[in-house]
Amino acid sequence: MEKEFSQLKPGYRLLLGPGPVDTSPRVLRAMSANVLGHLDHQFLEIMNETMDLLRKVFQTKNKLTLPMSGTGSAGMEAVMVNLIEPGDRAIVCVNGVFGQRMRDIAERCGAHVYSVEVPFGQPIDPDHVKEVAEKAGKIKLISVVHAETSTGVLQPLPELSEIAKQYDALFVVDAVTSLAGIDLKVDDWGIDACYSGTQKALSCPPGLSPVTFSSRAAEAIAKRKSKVRSWYLDLSMIGDYWGKERVYHHTAPINMIYGLREALQIVLEEGLEERFARHKLNSEAFIRGIEAMGLNMIAPEGYRTPTLNAVRIPEGVEDIGVRNYLLDKYGIEIGGGLGDFKGKAWRVGLMGESSRKNNVILLLAALADSMEQQGHKVDVGASIQAAFDVYNS
Repeated sequence: MEKEFSQLKPGYRLLLGPGPVDTSPRVLRAMSANVLGHLDHQFLEIMNETMDLLRKVFQTKNKLTLPMSGTGSAGMEAVMVNLIEPGDRAIVCVNGVFGQRMRDIAERCGAHVYSVEVPFGQPIDPDHVKEVAEKAGKIKLISVVHAETSTGVLQPLPELSEIAKQYDALFVVDAVTSLAGIDLKVDDWGIDACYSGTQKALSCPPGLSPVTFSSRAAEAIAKRKSKVRSWYLDLSMIGDYWGKERVYHHTAPINMIYGLREALQIVLEEGLEERFARHKLNSEAFIRGIEAMGLNMIAPEGYRTPTLNAVRIPEGVEDIGVRNYLLDKYGIEIGGGLGDFKGKAWRVGLMGESSRKNNVILLLAALADSMEQQGHKVDVGASIQAAFDVYNS
């Protein structure tokens, strides 16, 4: 007997993991609007508006700024395959899973990769990058993850950018977990290529990867001696579709672009500085609440990303047991550790729509409850009071 399928009705979830996070009803409504053809003049105008909004959120005037069709990993690959040619020398900073992924893609592009690596959970030392650059010779690019999603480490960028300039290298930044949640000054900080994802601080469903390229980076793409190794991600062709020529390349994800346009408007209506402050405040309240429970953060103080809070799991507490309890009893999703921190960390995303005071308080109480089910007692009152102290200060 064939299985009968009912109408799709996903259950309630409060998404407090590393992404996706909660989405504004405005974005969902925008995505349900009438589908247009990808060359319809109405849609072409929506494309122009989306690019303008992206430039404001990236804090750039770069002409080549657009959403790639695909998730954040597609953005990462688009940047690498377009900028790197076989034999190029690239420095890749690695302090987590996504730094490792960048290195892997650069190697697949045929680059000679110089890896600047530190233990998971630690920031990159710019002096180490400079030492490697000094020995490497002519470098095509230096790349780094701004906010490492696997560890919650926030990497300061201006000093690394200065090193890239000193060695005439392109500066490449992964901003998947920072764009629209943490200050990111693409032009002021001399970032040549930057990519992100829609499902994190932009609070849009996954499916697009905003990218931006400086004029230097665009010139490097134009002067390539070999074809880009990916047809689908070749910006010499995609740029012609998003530019004045409107040359067909592939069918754009129309309704996802509607959603991104609305999400960007929401970001700018709140104000970038106000949005950054909100993310920082809620993260700080959560951290103080966690510390009042006797738990510790993975990233050292001063290098913590407010969009992704990585908590070290206490001895004797089972990772998956806590996460399943949160999901089953409270409908709350948080993430488990990746790479070196698999089974050793919880990753809590307080991004976009999910970065709210009530979510912080609820999660602290729910975490305390879930740990107590495993016999790990914590002072939930002290935890919540510590969070309130941050809000009241």
